[in-house]
Amino acid sequence: MTTFSNQLNAEIIYPYSDGKPMAESDPARNYLFYCVNALDIYFQNRTDVYVSGNLFIYYIQGDPGAVIAPDVFVVFGIRKKERLSYKLWEENNKAPDFVIEITSESTQEEDETTKPSKYASLGVTEYFQYDPEEQYLNPNLKGFRLNSSNTYEPIQRDILPDGSFSIHSSVLNLDLRLIYDELRFFDPQTGDMLLSPKESEKGRLEAKQKELQAEQARIKAEQEKDQAEQARIKAEQEKDQAEQARIKAEQEKSQAEQARIKAEQKKFQAEQARLEAEESRNGAIPELLAMGLSVEQVASALKLPVEQVRRLIKE
Repeated sequence: MTTFSNQLNAEIIYPYSDGKPMAESDPARNYLFYCVNALDIYFQNRTDVYVSGNLFIYYIQGDPGAVIAPDVFVVFGIRKKERLSYKLWEENNKAPDFVIEITSESTQEEDETTKPSKYASLGVTEYFQYDPEEQYLNPNLKGFRLNSSNTYEPIQRDILPDGSFSIHSSVLNLDLRLIYDELRFFDPQTGDMLLSPKESEKGRLEAKQKELQAEQARIKAEQEKDQAEQARIKAEQEKDQAEQARIKAEQEKSQAEQARIKAEQKKFQAEQARLEAEESRNGAIPELLAMGLSVEQVASALKLPVEQVRRLIKE
């Protein structure tokens, strides 16, 4: 009997896809990807946290029809690994702790009636709904927490200074907010927004670009500083050259003045020598005449014109 039962269970197939698209619109798909990727990155260092989305969850062994596929869900206390489907009996009957559904026209009724009832029966602690098109939920972001009566009650919304609101998930210890009507997770401890891989890469590239721009600005500043220093040195050199030229001009002026003074001195000395020679010569005339020389002989001896000698004798 046991062998037959095991064979019967072994023949049961639990599909991991129903062949339907995971989302009926771009916004639904985009937010599904954002939630899964952002939460997966946030819990990447936790080996006991499993984040997934649009994955079949089978909750009754032997009954493939007992299945539900949350858009996004998080399970604490189980091993982080890739799964084709999630079977509760293979996971110590551990149901998701957090679920969020991206509500659309085709899922509105199910998201607000069938699924909450099923999630409550499975023990899902928190259930959130988000309508990216703002047509099927009012408000378009809702959060519910399982109470002791095993029913969901709304989670209080916190109004932010900018007029928007935030809903805190105690399970995730994250805040869910609408930024320009777009769902985003925030870390209440740091105030940082959880980014998708694409946003993280964009942020990394922007940070790298800013880093490069800062480096370019630093290099430019260094170059301008070097150019300013070179200009200062050049100005100092030109100043020194101008000072040297001024000193040289002063030296040349001084040398010219000294040469002029020297020339004046030589001229004065020559004039003195001439006057002394003339005085000596004039004084020799009476002596030569007294010796009996004639005027002509005196003029010849002193190499003077006769008339000059006669004039000097008269004087």
